[in-house]
Amino acid sequence: MRPPPAREEGFLGRRLLGLDAGALEAAAVGKARGLRWAHVTVSQPLPSIPLFPNGPRPKLGYKSRARHLLAQASSPPRLPASDSTVAELGAAEMEGDAAGAGDGGGGGGGGDRSSIVIGLIENRAKEVGVAAFDLRSASLHLSQYIETSCSYHNTKTLLHFYDPMVAIVPPNKTAADGMVGVSELVGKHLPANKKITMARGCFDDTKGAVMVKNLSARDPSALGLDTYCKQYYLCLAAASATIKWIESERGVIITNHSLSVTFNGSFDHMNIDSTRTRLLRANLLQPLKDIQTINTRLDCLDELMSNEELFFGLTQGLRKFPKESDKVLCHFCFKPKKDTDKVLKPANGRKSQGLISDIIVLKTALDAIPFLSKVLRGAKSFLLRNIYQTICENPKYASMRKRIGDVIDEDVVHSRAPFVACTQQCFAIKAGIDGLLDVARRSFCDTSEAVHNLANKYREDFKLPNLKIPYNNRLGFYFIIPQKDITERLPNKFIQVVRHGKNVHCSSLELASLNVRNKSAAAECFLRTELCLEGLINEIREDIGILTLLAEVLCLLDMLVNSFAFTISTKPVDRYTRPEFTDDGPMAINAGRHPILESLHNDFVPNNLFLSEASNMVLVMGPNMSGKSTYLQQICLIVILAQIGCYVPAQFASLRVVDRIFTRIGTGDNVENNSSTFMTEMKETAFIMQNVSSKYYGSLIVVDELGRATSTSDGLAIAWSCCEYLLSTEAYTVFATHMESLSELATIYPNVKILHFEVDLRNDRLDFKFRLKDGVRKVSHYGLLLAKVAGLPSSVIDTATSITSRITEQEMVRKDDNCQQYQSLQMAYQVTQRLICLKQSNQGDDYIREALQNLKDGYAAGRLT
Repeated sequence: MRPPPAREEGFLGRRLLGLDAGALEAAAVGKARGLRWAHVTVSQPLPSIPLFPNGPRPKLGYKSRARHLLAQASSPPRLPASDSTVAELGAAEMEGDAAGAGDGGGGGGGGDRSSIVIGLIENRAKEVGVAAFDLRSASLHLSQYIETSCSYHNTKTLLHFYDPMVAIVPPNKTAADGMVGVSELVGKHLPANKKITMARGCFDDTKGAVMVKNLSARDPSALGLDTYCKQYYLCLAAASATIKWIESERGVIITNHSLSVTFNGSFDHMNIDSTRTRLLRANLLQPLKDIQTINTRLDCLDELMSNEELFFGLTQGLRKFPKESDKVLCHFCFKPKKDTDKVLKPANGRKSQGLISDIIVLKTALDAIPFLSKVLRGAKSFLLRNIYQTICENPKYASMRKRIGDVIDEDVVHSRAPFVACTQQCFAIKAGIDGLLDVARRSFCDTSEAVHNLANKYREDFKLPNLKIPYNNRLGFYFIIPQKDITERLPNKFIQVVRHGKNVHCSSLELASLNVRNKSAAAECFLRTELCLEGLINEIREDIGILTLLAEVLCLLDMLVNSFAFTISTKPVDRYTRPEFTDDGPMAINAGRHPILESLHNDFVPNNLFLSEASNMVLVMGPNMSGKSTYLQQICLIVILAQIGCYVPAQFASLRVVDRIFTRIGTGDNVENNSSTFMTEMKETAFIMQNVSSKYYGSLIVVDELGRATSTSDGLAIAWSCCEYLLSTEAYTVFATHMESLSELATIYPNVKILHFEVDLRNDRLDFKFRLKDGVRKVSHYGLLLAKVAGLPSSVIDTATSITSRITEQEMVRKDDNCQQYQSLQMAYQVTQRLICLKQSNQGDDYIREALQNLKDGYAAGRLT
C-alpha cells in the first residue's frame, strides 16, 4: 500500500478557502513594539484614489465589494506602472503572527494550554473522589478509588495526566491519620495560583448527583450512577464544587444534556507508574483494559489497511473539517449569563466575533458530513458502521444544517487567514435581515477599500512597487517594505518604523485613522450579527448532544486514520502486525522492535520475549551499552501500543491485558526531597513492592539495574530479595542487571529465565550484536575493558584483573553446587511450563500428541531439548 500524502499541520488541518498561508512573520513586530494606532486621530477625508485604475469602477453592492476584497487576497492586482507583481493581500495578509491568526478567529483555536478544571475530595477511609471538567471538549470525567499508598501515587498520576488549569479542594484535611491529604498534595505539586479552596459545603454529593443527571448527554443509568450514587458519593461531591466554580467564575450556564460524562468507579484504564490534550495523548497515558474495545479498534484498523479507497477517502474527508472543529462544537454547551453589561457588550466585539466564528466553523463541519457519509457508506467494521449510523444517518445534522443555512450565507466558509476570517464574519448573516448590520458592512467595505487605495498611492508616490499591506487581528493593517527598495531613508509619512529581517514594518497617520474606522465598523458588524444569531444559537443548544457526539467521533477518527493507519502505511509491509489478546495466557512477542529507534536506525535488531505463569520472570544480562535498557523500553511501548488498539512493531504478538506497568528505570538523586540516588531508587522499588499483589493480576514490572547505587554486597542482597518477592506474585517481571550472581536464581527457582545480549570480544574490544540469546554468556572483565578504553593506567587494570579472576573462580564453584542440588526441581518445573504452553496452543491434536510424547521421552532421559 502506498503511503498517503503528507498530512498538514493541526488536528484536521486544511485551509478550506484555498489560500496559501505563506510565511507568518510580520505581526511579531507589532506585538513587540505595541503600536497604539487606536489613539491617533486624523481629520483628513478618505483617499479618493480609484481602486480600478484601468477604467471606471463598476457598480457593486457591498456584498460584491466584499467578494472583490477576498478575490484580491487570492489574486493580487498588478499595477500598470510596475513590472513586478504586488502581493497586496494574498501573501502579505498571511504574515500576521500565529497569535493574531487565532485572536479574532474565535472558536478555540488556541494552543495546548490546559483547559481542565479538577475537583478533589477525600474521606477518612482513604477514598478519593475526582471530577475533571474539560472546558475545551465539554466533558466531565468522574472517578473514585481507594488510595493504596500514603504518598497518594494514584492521585499524583491523575494530576499529571490532567495537568489542570485549576484544582479545587476543601479547606480542611479530611484524610485518615498518616495520610498527607489532597489539599496539601495539590499545594506541593501545583503552583499556588492553580489551587482553589472552596468551602466544605460546596462539596455536596446530593446536588452533584442532580447536576450530573441534568447535564449529562447520556442516560444516568448508562453511567451506573443510579445504582452506585451512594457508594461513589465523593466524585459527585467533587463534581458539585467543580461545576459551581465554573459557572460562577466563567460567567456561563452549562446547557442541560450537553456534557459528555464518563464514570469510572475505579481505574478502568491501565495505570503507567513511570509517566511523569488530545485523544491520542490520553490513550497513550491511560491505555484501555477492555479486550472488546481494543479488538473493535483493531478491526477498524484492519479494514483501513486493507481498503485503500476507504483510507484515502477518510483522510480527505477529515481534512474538510476545520482544525478547531472538536473544540468549537463544544462551545455551544456554555451559555453566557445575561446579568451584567460586561458580558452582554464586551469591548471591541471580541466575544461576538468569537461566537460568529464558532457558527461558521459549525456550518463548515456540518457541510463536510455528506462527504464523510459517502466515504463510510460501504464500511464493514463495527466501529465505522456505528459511526455511519449515528452520525451520517442522523437526520438531526441535516436539520441543523438547514436551520443554519436559513440565516448564514451559503458562501461563508471557515478560514484562518486573519483578514479573510474577519470579512467572512462580517458577512456571515444573509443580506436584508438587519438594516443596521447592512450599514456597518458598507462602512467596513469602504474603509477596507480605502486602505488598499492608500497602499496603491504610496507605491506610486514613493516608488515602492513591493510595498505590502498585511492584516493582523490585533493591530489591523500595516505596511511591509523590503529594505532593498529603500535607497536612502523612508519618507516622513511613515511612522513606527521597525526593522524585521530583510523587511521594514511601519504605519502612517492615514493608515492609523483608517484602521480605527475599519475596526469600529467590524466591531459593529460583530455585535449586530450576534443579536441576529441569538435565536439560531438557542435552537442549536436544543440538540447540543449531537455536537458533542460529532466532536468525539472526529477525535476518534483522527487518531485511527491520521495517527495509527497513516504511521503503519508509511512502514514496509509486515513491519507492523495486529496483536492478539488472551485473558490469562502468556506474553509472547516475536521479533519485537522499538517503535521510535527503528525509525532512526535502519539496521535495528529485533528481539523476542516470552513470559507465562510458569516462567514469569526474565533476567536480562549483558555488558554496558549492549541494549538492555532499550529492550525494556521496547517491551513497555509494544504493550502500550497494543492496548490503545494499534498495530505493534513485531512479527507476532500475543499478550494478556496489563492493568499496571511498574518501572524502575534510570538513576538520579532528588535534591528537593533530600533523597540520594540510592534513596530515590529504594522509594520507587518500595512503591512497586507495596502495590503488586494478587489484586493486580495482569501487572508488568520492568526493573533496570536495581541496587547499583550502594555497596556490592548490599546491592546484590536487595536485588536478590526483591526478585524472590516478585517471583511469589503472578505479575510478569523483566529484570535487567549486571550482577552475574543473580543468575543463580535460575538454579533455585525454575520460573526464572536467563537471557543475555550477545557480545563478541575482538582484540580487547567489545563488538555488540544487540541480539538476545538464552542462558548466561560470560564476557570476562567487560568493565575492565571499558575502563581501559577510557584511559585508566595499565598497572591499575592489571591489578583489577587479578582480583576479579579470584572472585570469579570462587563464584563458579558455588554455582556448580547449586545446579546439582536443584536439578530435579528444575526439570519438573520445565515440564510444567511446557504443559501450560501446550494448553494455550492452537495446534492440532496430532501435533500436541507428538509434543507430549517427546516431552515424556526427554524427561525420562534426564534432559529436555
